[in-house]
Amino acid sequence: MKQKFIAVKKSVREAGQGMTEYLIVVALIAISAIAVFSFFGQTMRHQVAGIAAELSGTDSGTNVSNAKGTASDANSKGTVQKSMGDYSSANVLNGTK
Repeated sequence: MKQKFIAVKKSVREAGQGMTEYLIVVALIAISAIAVFSFFGQTMRHQVAGIAAELSGTDSGTNVSNAKGTASDANSKGTVQKSMGDYSSANVLNGTK
């Protein structure tokens, strides 16, 4: 007796793929946000402190000048060219670069 093999159409749904792609995108956004806050964190903290001081009715001149100083420091660090050698574990752990 001959048996007939009938191709059964799979209706299996790949439910996890969309969530995995979403998590990868969210992780990349989080990494880039961490990088931005590490470069401009001090400037943003001084600006928020200045806003809070002005809202409370006190002078925020010190905070504004501190924000300008850290912004110019970030600008000077941003113009320095770096290579992959600058990100070695010794340089990162020692804070030399």
